[in-house]
Amino acid sequence: MKRLDYRKMIMLTVAGIINAIGITIFLNPVKLYDSGISGTSMLIAQVTPDYISLSLCLLLLNIPLFLYGFKRQGGLFTFYAIYTVAIYSIAAWLITDVLPVDVSIASPLAGTDLLLCAVFGGLISGIGSGLAIRNGGAMDGVEVMAVIFSKRLGVTVGTFVMTYNVILYIVCGIVVESWILPLYSIVTYMAALKTVDFIVEGLDRAKSAMIITDKPDEICKELSSAFETGTTKIDAVGGYSNSYKTVVYFVVNRFQVTKMKDIVREIDPKAYITITEVADVFANQ
Repeated sequence: MKRLDYRKMIMLTVAGIINAIGITIFLNPVKLYDSGISGTSMLIAQVTPDYISLSLCLLLLNIPLFLYGFKRQGGLFTFYAIYTVAIYSIAAWLITDVLPVDVSIASPLAGTDLLLCAVFGGLISGIGSGLAIRNGGAMDGVEVMAVIFSKRLGVTVGTFVMTYNVILYIVCGIVVESWILPLYSIVTYMAALKTVDFIVEGLDRAKSAMIITDKPDEICKELSSAFETGTTKIDAVGGYSNSYKTVVYFVVNRFQVTKMKDIVREIDPKAYITITEVADVFANQ
């Protein structure tokens, strides 16, 4: 308990509530499906008696998966994840069964418009899932299973999750004897996926440049002067020529890439530059 960050607990509470709003206000009323265990729970709740609710399914399916991944993910992550799912389940129960909101046959905000429900349901649930991940928790046990089993199966985590969701939507289509809702659910999944990326990695990703040059001092001086930020020099040896080189590591935003390349080319036309995306940059000010 001493390791718990109560600021993260507050954000995980918000994440669970936001996710519940996206699912219960936009998706569940029109029988669209979320991804992962959340989507599986929605399907089970629809085809079983009323006492097997969405909230109950979320708890019964997610918590065992998080506990199974305890050794791999650690106790703190497991606690945060179970807490987030519990908040999500309680909020979903309050919205559907306690609060004076009619979500039985249509979305209170988007009616029966499947496209609006799919897009906004995906966006809102994606915000919730992204906040959960960014604050050390999770909203879905499938992601934990993906981390554990993907290497054993020889696939990536993303491929594991995608395969699960494809199978889920196929089963949904077979069970409801219609492919319209599963197809719209794919729209929901894609909207949620992109939203999670934005929340976790930021809207404006930085770019890192690796510059292999014979004139590192001049390049570092000009880059530091132009962008008012530091650079890093790394000694290297050419794999083919065995000649000594210097690699300049530099981080810029996407609007500064062209200017950075122009400065480097002006000083050393033969410089070799590679540019990759950086999700997060942490620095002491």
